[in-house]
Amino acid sequence: MPRTATRAVRLSLTVLLGASLRGEEGMWTFDNLPAARIQAQYGFAPDAAWLEHARLSALRLPGGSGAFVSGDGLVLTNHHVAHSWIEKIADAGHDYVKDGFIARDRSRELPVPGLEVRTLMAMEDVTAALKQAVPPSATDAEAGRVRKEALARLVQAAETRTGLASEPVTLYHGGETWIYSYQVHSDVRLVMAPEFGIAAFGRDWDNFTYPRHDLDFALFRVYEHGTPYHPAQHLRWSRTGLKAGDLTFVVGHPGRTSRLDTLAQMEAARDILTPFRLRSLDRARKALHAFAARGPEQARLVSGQLLSLENAYKISRNELDGLNDPAAMAKVAEAEHQLRAKVAQEPRLRPAGQSWALIQKAVQARCAIARESAMLDGRGSRALAFALGVARWKIQAAKPLAHRALGYRTPRDLEKVQAGLAFSDALDSGVEQASLAQGLREALEELGPAHPIVAALLDGYAPEDRAADLVTGTRLLDPAGRAALAEASPAAVQASPDPLVVLARKLELLSRPFIRQNEEADAVVAAEARRINQARFALYGKADYPDASFTLRISYGSVESCPGNGTLVQPFTTFGGLYDRADGWGPEAENHSWALPPRWRERRPALDPSTPLDFITSNDIIGGNSGSPVLDRRGELVGLVFDGNLATIAGRYYYDPRANRGVSVDGRAILEALAKVYDAPGLVQELLAPEPSGIVTP
Repeated sequence: MPRTATRAVRLSLTVLLGASLRGEEGMWTFDNLPAARIQAQYGFAPDAAWLEHARLSALRLPGGSGAFVSGDGLVLTNHHVAHSWIEKIADAGHDYVKDGFIARDRSRELPVPGLEVRTLMAMEDVTAALKQAVPPSATDAEAGRVRKEALARLVQAAETRTGLASEPVTLYHGGETWIYSYQVHSDVRLVMAPEFGIAAFGRDWDNFTYPRHDLDFALFRVYEHGTPYHPAQHLRWSRTGLKAGDLTFVVGHPGRTSRLDTLAQMEAARDILTPFRLRSLDRARKALHAFAARGPEQARLVSGQLLSLENAYKISRNELDGLNDPAAMAKVAEAEHQLRAKVAQEPRLRPAGQSWALIQKAVQARCAIARESAMLDGRGSRALAFALGVARWKIQAAKPLAHRALGYRTPRDLEKVQAGLAFSDALDSGVEQASLAQGLREALEELGPAHPIVAALLDGYAPEDRAADLVTGTRLLDPAGRAALAEASPAAVQASPDPLVVLARKLELLSRPFIRQNEEADAVVAAEARRINQARFALYGKADYPDASFTLRISYGSVESCPGNGTLVQPFTTFGGLYDRADGWGPEAENHSWALPPRWRERRPALDPSTPLDFITSNDIIGGNSGSPVLDRRGELVGLVFDGNLATIAGRYYYDPRANRGVSVDGRAILEALAKVYDAPGLVQELLAPEPSGIVTP
């Protein structure tokens, strides 16, 4: 019988085996929280009601997390998660990113077209059903195809049965497969956002560091049928807050970890893939910085993209540092050695013994074509990426099933590709031209002028001239032009004279052998990783946690200091520390990185300087956890994750209990700012409202 979250949440009472997990390590699924371990360490563990309340209050946003925090559909997340959406509804006369925004009443809350938030309503384990669907004699390629098609049918059945948007979730590298079903909320309106200068105080200098002094939050409201939505559950705001040593839980959607990868996969990332990504990100951010330097309007147009690029660059740089840490990688190698030794000792597990070598060979094949594969994309242009997506979608849809690429095998695949292409905003020609010129220049520098891919991209022109020609000649900057292409027949797409579509057709043709080679390598990696993790399951069961996959997880930890700068870093920062840092740097330093917005200078006397602003905890987090609520043992909201220290970046590959710390905005700071800086007593009252009848909390 399928296990579903709507029936019960099973708490793991097993004792963790081995020494692979230490301290607060783990981004745990809601069906497998190590309750006994938490109870032994902290004298408390969440029960099923606590977990269901947290799950139904939690939200997934594009690229991040959030939560319902009132009975009238108020949503709390990070400013940096909301940044691009705030930027989207701004214009030349209303810079809501720079100046902030607050709706003085609900009639003034601003609709945010395209923004969706999702609540996880049900979880179904379909591992056994998929296993039964694959014939024992199937090859890896056949098994992959059969499994994919069977999973598509199961997802469709779940959507039909529940009426919810459902998606497959692979855990333990294929050891388990689930279907998660979401309620989708698409009428989302901006309620409040602080100024960028206070939300990102310290800018990139302070990013991934601590102590921090950022008020990185934003408030939205979900509507349904034109009125505020009333969620079944929402988080109660703590009136007392935290102190050092207190137990904390983070509930959110960590994006991706690779802790179950083999050593060969990590070494490939260290030696080839991450260095290449770093070069690419560095070129892109420099190009956009040059564009932003042309004037205030250009800077506004690319502020969200630059924020993402700088963040991605810093992440990649520090991931590479983590992969080059000899002591940490020695522990990874030793853990793999121990697992391989145990597999070799068990006759029933010996078929997995060759999996490590097969993965290494497949990864080497993928690395050999990594640069060429990367150049066959939109080259920084959203319009070209759209044209290429449409070309692939239309061409693949016209092929017989057996000849389609893996991502286009089922009708559901094609629907997903089509949905992923949709975006309604008009594209700025200056941004498109600058980004595309950089992408074309990168291809020239990486592959050389004689390469067939470069020849197709440049067509004999210099990168800047080619980008100008393509962008000025296309109709795809306009939403109507993109809609017309998406609705066109495959024959019409093949015949389109639009220069970006012409280029997209060339790139689609050139990409076919690389797609096939990558699919073959990916199939081997997936199959052999599944064998390794099946062996791991046979030895340890679910005593471990799966890699993050941007699905709902819970981690536990506590407010805890760590070594830094030859001493210990403080667990909390305060408003007093914010003003001290601003005074110490002055408003002009490093392009105004520590300059306070005007109202924060004006309202300084009104604020209690001892109010906690940010804090650190030992919770295991990663990118995607941004916007995750921090809960205390009562299940009340005490903070909002917005960053981690530098050690959390290497956390993609391993958790270091000595140094990994999540960084959060304190709930008390948000209330203090709303009341004394933004003159928003109505929002404070809504956040602190007593529970209405019918709302169940632990």
